[in-house]
Amino acid sequence: MTPDVASQARKSMAALHRAPEPDVLKPLLERATVSRESRDRIMSESLTLLADLRAAQGKGWVNQFLQEYRLNSSEGVALLSLAEAFLRVPDPETADLLIADKLGDADWRAHTGKSNSTLVNSATWGLVVGRALVGEGEQPSALRRLISRAGEPFVRQAVGAAMRMMGEIFVMGRTIDEAARRMKKPEHEGFTASFDMLGEAARTKADADRYFRAYVDAIDAVGADPAAGHSISVKLSALHARYEVAQWDDCVPALTEMLEALAVQAAGKGIALTVDAEESERLEMSLDIIGTVAGLPALKGWDGFGMAVQAYGKRARPVIAWAGALGREMNVRLVKGAYWDSEIKRTQVEGLSDYPLFTRKAATDVSYLACARDMLDAPHIRPAFASHNALTVATIVEWAGNARDFEFQRLHGMGDGLYERLVREHGYHCRIYAPVGGHRDLLAYLVRRLLENGANSSFVHQLADERLSEEEILADPVVKIASVGGTRHPNIPLPVDLFGAARRNSSGLDLADREILLQTATQCSRESGSPASQSLPPVALDPRVRGGTEVTGAITRAAAAFPAWSATPVDTRAASLDALADLLEENREELMAICVAEAFKTIPDALGEVREAVDFCRYYAQQTRDGLHPIDLPGPTGERNTLRFEGRGVWATIAPWNFPLAIFLGQTVAALVAGNTVVAKPAPQTPRIAEFAVRLAHDAGVPKDALVLVPGGPEVGAALTADPRIMGVAFTGSTATARKIARSLLEDDNRPIVPLIAETGGINAMIVDSTALPEQVVADVVTSAFRSAGQRCSALRLLLLQEEIADGVIEMLKGAMDLLIVGDPADPRTDVGPVIDQAAYDRLMAYRGGLGSAILKTLPVPDTGLFVPPTLVRLGALDALDREWFGPILHVATWPAGKLAETIAAVNAKGYGLTMGLHSRIARAGELVEATAKVGNLYINRSMIGAVVGSQPFGGEGLSGTGPKAGGPHYLQRFCVERAVSVDTTSAGGNATLLSLDEGAA
Repeated sequence: MTPDVASQARKSMAALHRAPEPDVLKPLLERATVSRESRDRIMSESLTLLADLRAAQGKGWVNQFLQEYRLNSSEGVALLSLAEAFLRVPDPETADLLIADKLGDADWRAHTGKSNSTLVNSATWGLVVGRALVGEGEQPSALRRLISRAGEPFVRQAVGAAMRMMGEIFVMGRTIDEAARRMKKPEHEGFTASFDMLGEAARTKADADRYFRAYVDAIDAVGADPAAGHSISVKLSALHARYEVAQWDDCVPALTEMLEALAVQAAGKGIALTVDAEESERLEMSLDIIGTVAGLPALKGWDGFGMAVQAYGKRARPVIAWAGALGREMNVRLVKGAYWDSEIKRTQVEGLSDYPLFTRKAATDVSYLACARDMLDAPHIRPAFASHNALTVATIVEWAGNARDFEFQRLHGMGDGLYERLVREHGYHCRIYAPVGGHRDLLAYLVRRLLENGANSSFVHQLADERLSEEEILADPVVKIASVGGTRHPNIPLPVDLFGAARRNSSGLDLADREILLQTATQCSRESGSPASQSLPPVALDPRVRGGTEVTGAITRAAAAFPAWSATPVDTRAASLDALADLLEENREELMAICVAEAFKTIPDALGEVREAVDFCRYYAQQTRDGLHPIDLPGPTGERNTLRFEGRGVWATIAPWNFPLAIFLGQTVAALVAGNTVVAKPAPQTPRIAEFAVRLAHDAGVPKDALVLVPGGPEVGAALTADPRIMGVAFTGSTATARKIARSLLEDDNRPIVPLIAETGGINAMIVDSTALPEQVVADVVTSAFRSAGQRCSALRLLLLQEEIADGVIEMLKGAMDLLIVGDPADPRTDVGPVIDQAAYDRLMAYRGGLGSAILKTLPVPDTGLFVPPTLVRLGALDALDREWFGPILHVATWPAGKLAETIAAVNAKGYGLTMGLHSRIARAGELVEATAKVGNLYINRSMIGAVVGSQPFGGEGLSGTGPKAGGPHYLQRFCVERAVSVDTTSAGGNATLLSLDEGAA
């Protein structure tokens, strides 16, 4: 390794990771620019390649298929969805529902006879007939009736055959031997292959072990004929189920050992091995693993080791420089990138400073060309250029001149015609990236490939669009990007601007940056002092912000402060919330540390807590400006009608310990900004974080007597709600306590009728049918049930699996649970911390103790502390669970195919209505749940926790709350009284504006 070059490259990566797009692109534009003379030759070669590609379209049907069924059409989306799900559905009833759902609404008849491909036209007629059989989308049971009469499920069989055919287009073979035989067919003459054993990511250790064995077997099979020149591609995320920055100390050594074993095996067989690219958050880990293996003495002299680099990443060029400084020959495969949409979404969701990748397709093309030029010039890199873009290929051919010491690469099933002439007539080398695996394994891969290559901006899609001219298809990306100054795509705002001009998004921490993660963990550990094995000792609170244990005095102070605060202009009150949000972000690390120490939150949960509190402040400030100013209402001439929103008086806000900052502040600032004063009671387990928050609120401009803190237990809450001067109560906690509060507010006949805003718990169910992707289900179940030790109101309590898939999903879920780490929440590796206090621990452990053989899975926990083992419990029926267990205990039951409506009704009958989840690829299933589920928050094909302020207003119904929803557009008005004023202006001269009207118009 060249230490100086490698070290400088790593520093450059850090500087570029989230740098502004124009700054990153400026040197890339210079590097990617070609001379005028070269441009003429490049265009000439591009036009030739374009002609080759178009000629090849008449021979194969893949490109014609993509042209006929574009992904921006309802038909294209329907086919993609059907292909993604159909082959994994084991039961005929659900398969029929899926077919009806996907074929029923699209206009297949409009595509008949339009394609030059007989195969595409035949498939289209099959889809027309299929739609007719499912009742043109109007009779979803028609298919089942037809099958019953015919006695032969011919439509289902035909769809299954079509889906398997689609799979074979993009997958080289179901086994490595089958794939190797297929590479010997005439159409692959002159080409070699890089075989990739399908597996997007391991979810369990068993998955990782199976993928590792598949790689070992593949190396043996390919190594049996090294002269064929084929190679193997390895995906690190398939070899370790916890390939995450938080698990660095465990996964990096383990993956290094596995990659070393595979590399030594490949070297011994005389074949090449390339490490595939991963999401950007894993780049630093990947480089550590690859760098260590590259330097092994056992691999000295072997020139078959390589890695992939994604050009859409801002760090691509320094990664290439790093690869060239490893002190050995390195094969580097340059790709455009495969995780663009998920990278964009993750950056936005986590509120990070900027994107790790380019937001314009043309910018990625510029980066690709700049990286390609670096690779061609690097003495220790053997380049491989993976592209389906004729202009890109022609540019590389021009830059390479007479050299042939590099190769092109293309995906199996894509780019037919682009390289045949270059390979067979001009001596260039092209390798086909060839996925290998069963049809069930190809699903996620297939979808990503189609999305990646069918997107509107991709070259493959543009080629299929007859409306585009050759000049448009072959437009120079350097010119495109220079014309916009390298700026970010206008439709992709920075995360801070995600919600537009109305409010700033809360800023996050990049916990995928190991340095940031370790620094945060150090601060949190320093605050907690030791592993959170037991509750912290009582703390003395700042007397400046507490009202004392004497509730009456606190209410007296707040009542005296009400007139002045209520008269404070609306915009001034809103400004104090914005100022509080800024102070929360300025003190983020300390607030997180207290959350970890006092509420036993893990580091990601503590960060989410602070961000949610910030979002509440800014959202309610925005809602105040938009909705609490006086409103002029219509009426007859000579009359003025106005509606005003005023504070009610003193509110009591009673917060829970599970969100001791976000909910505590959310309830409190909503009441304040609406013009009320507040006596705020935190949970007795978490007074320190409340004290800190109140102090910041006072610093932000809220008068000290307008917000008074009263720590304490149930007796303080009871005294608060019993006082007739309390004009409203906002409460989050148990259903039983909410009932007590409601009764106390009605006991005094002389007391005004005041509002109660209550958000309580629920028996939150997730329903999973057989079309769902098990890997996604398991990931979302683990997150929903066990994150925060199951101590979220929204946490998953009841998993309802369709009978046909229950055993497989449960087995995968048990394997995923095995990977959870239970321990100190200040440790960045921890997934599940302790429960909040001894009472919660005793209650949960007593329940577990009575479950006996119903426990399917449980995990070991530390010997000391309030750690309740994550537990999976099998129920004989969903009716067996009749109450909420607030901890890391998940119950699972089954439901029969075709009984979705009855299953929803059974969940509704429990009376709770907080959250529900559905995993299904059938759109009509989602519509049915949406129409009939009596829950405040429904989550489809995602986890059930983590509601975002302003995007997913949160709150339940029935036994789960009163509404309105926190973080929603109707929340603030509940804290107000509405006062209408009507003035007859005729008594003071009438409507003078009428006198100025034109007489003719009048």
